Amino acid sequence: MTYSYGDWQRILDGASLPAVVVDLDAFDRNLDRQIRVAEGLPLRLASKSVRVPSLLRRALDHGGSRLKGLLCYAAAEAEDLVDDGFDDLVIAYPIFREGDVQRVCGLVRRGLTVRIVADEADSVTQLARIAAREGVKLPVLICVDMSLRLLGDRVHVGVRRSPVATPQSVVALARQIADSPSLIFSGLLAYEAQVAGLPDQLPRQPVMNLIKSSVRRWSIHAVSELRRAMVQALDDAGLHPALVNGGGTGSLDSTTVESGVTEVSAGSGLYKPHLFDGYRNPHMRELEPSCFFALEVTRRPGPYLVTCLGGGYVASGPPGVDRLPRPWLPLGAALLPAEMTGEVQTPLTLPEGTRLSLGDPVLFRHAKAGELMERFVEVTLVSDGRIVGHEPTYRGLGRSYF
Repeated sequence: MTYSYGDWQRILDGASLPAVVVDLDAFDRNLDRQIRVAEGLPLRLASKSVRVPSLLRRALDHGGSRLKGLLCYAAAEAEDLVDDGFDDLVIAYPIFREGDVQRVCGLVRRGLTVRIVADEADSVTQLARIAAREGVKLPVLICVDMSLRLLGDRVHVGVRRSPVATPQSVVALARQIADSPSLIFSGLLAYEAQVAGLPDQLPRQPVMNLIKSSVRRWSIHAVSELRRAMVQALDDAGLHPALVNGGGTGSLDSTTVESGVTEVSAGSGLYKPHLFDGYRNPHMRELEPSCFFALEVTRRPGPYLVTCLGGGYVASGPPGVDRLPRPWLPLGAALLPAEMTGEVQTPLTLPEGTRLSLGDPVLFRHAKAGELMERFVEVTLVSDGRIVGHEPTYRGLGRSYF
């Protein structure tokens, strides 16, 4: 069911604002859509894209055997998630500081499945030293770079993620891990950002959309070849990777078994932030917004002008208008170019004929997914046209990792 602005006025009547709202029915439908497009590959849920433990649990329970654990972003987060009852965790970003490695060793010692990543020899040496002292065998994945590197890396398309970018360098680092008595070589983390994170159907950008679509198509082929070559090189060296993780919501239709993975990652598509509106992929266009925030109208400074309390929740990435929240409902509400979203207030223009009262909600969509949760202590949960509960975010639980 798609709710109108009038529906949301009714649903949020009496609710405390500002509030971040999750439509649970749309959340579940988005998960079902992603499971279908993955065509049998297990989905590992990216925790940073959700940041609400109860919603992580809801997704895992709803997806059943089709979902496989969590892709985390910090050692302390993994520790907290274990306390919440989660297992089968991959910490997707390298950790080096002794205290963080000790945290993970403690989880492994308790019999939990927790894997960490490394992408250079010095990191492996550090992990091996601490794991040996802690008396555990630490499972380690290699984070590899799936970017396009052309003309001797003078042209780099993708993110600067890892120095490990060739089958030869993968085998060398895997050998170092496997030869360390306190480490276990567990596989690869191989994320193709220039496919999963590159919208290619943005409004009023026909030339850039054509270029981006070409980059995505070229990258899909190149990434599949490179990832398969890395897996083959490891197999030939007797270093079989048990886990090969790749992809993201934006590339679920191309990160397949044939591209060399054993599982795919997803997360942001559960909420569908507005940066996901600009994709050509059919499965991306089928997703629906399930997470947004509601601000209260507190001023009416002129005809067809209102000012809302709060709103300056800017997303990470290259600074630009696309990183700002966007007014969603009522339809036609727009930011003022000279002010945009403010720290404590956000002015809007309204289309002729639209009148809002003081206290009315205005709904906004965030540019990215889980980052919004850093600004709120709880989410308001809606199902079947009514508020059905409130659940704490990471921030509401007193958790802050970066």
